[in-house]
Amino acid sequence: MSGDGDGPDRHEDTAARRSGSAAARLAAAVAGHPSAAPPEPADPSGPVPGAADDGAAGPGRPDGSEAAGAAWQERLAGTLAFLRRRLTGEYEIDEFGFDQDWTEHVWLPPLRLLFEKWFRVEVLGVENLPDDGGVLLVANHSGTVAVDALMLSVAVHDHHPRHRPVRMLGADLVFDTPVVGPVARKAGNTLACNEDAERLLRGGECVSVFPEGFKGVGKPFSQRYKLQRFGRGGFVSAAIRSGVPIVPCSIVGAEEIYPLLGSIKPLARALGLPYFPVTPTFPWLGPLGAVPLPSKWIIEFGEPVSTDDLPDGAAEDPMVVFNMADSVRETIQQSLYRLLLRRGHPFLR
Repeated sequence: MSGDGDGPDRHEDTAARRSGSAAARLAAAVAGHPSAAPPEPADPSGPVPGAADDGAAGPGRPDGSEAAGAAWQERLAGTLAFLRRRLTGEYEIDEFGFDQDWTEHVWLPPLRLLFEKWFRVEVLGVENLPDDGGVLLVANHSGTVAVDALMLSVAVHDHHPRHRPVRMLGADLVFDTPVVGPVARKAGNTLACNEDAERLLRGGECVSVFPEGFKGVGKPFSQRYKLQRFGRGGFVSAAIRSGVPIVPCSIVGAEEIYPLLGSIKPLARALGLPYFPVTPTFPWLGPLGAVPLPSKWIIEFGEPVSTDDLPDGAAEDPMVVFNMADSVRETIQQSLYRLLLRRGHPFLR
């Protein structure tokens, strides 16, 4: 290594201080010291802990092995701190059942792997999401299974500078399903009804809704990226009454993960499902057929639609509600066409 004569000593001192600092954090996590509180979310625009850099080591800068070791110790300390909070009950659950500590440490990490490594999601327009206050995200729905809703939550949490959690509105079936329902509640989701939506929006939350419902997520592959009807526009009424903006959200990539060829209707009726999917791999390959195909995704947040300047009573005016819902739908549809051209081949990028 080139450098002045005291370079090696300085590296040893730096490494010792770094090792001591990491050890102190680790000890604090086990002992329950206040320094073991959950760390602030990392800036997604900054370097990812543990990621490889250019490999160059210099004065005051760790080499690759030191950086990897420090990152591992940070993760271990964070895990121990999380376990301590679970054991001592030092975490909060809101009135909807949302456990933010659990969501960030247990739920999001495996979804993040899918987001970054499997679907290679590109996020656009995140600057259109407000830093605080209520906002309603309105997105297209597709993919046979609602993986798009999960990827949307990762996109907002990891790419927005305030790391906002997304409170999704789901169908009754989601919350009536064993295991799925309690997990959905714990992750911050609730029923798709105006009462719950307005309580969340007035409380300053970032709420997402998929107005196509099962008609969108369960449409055949031949109708991919063709939006279904947006219901009666209840999401518009909720946004107007809450005085929050609507942000159109366009998701490309979900249509290809489980290409829906058909449905076994008798089996769907027996199981109480809106459809029982038949795809090129499911049910033919058994559990292996449930693995989603690795399509390339793009999630784009459009310009917000303000509801502040509407006259009193607009939320109860069917024409105002219909026109705004139709405008949001058309915005998403045109964005999907444009993003499909941008993406190109669904699997090769």
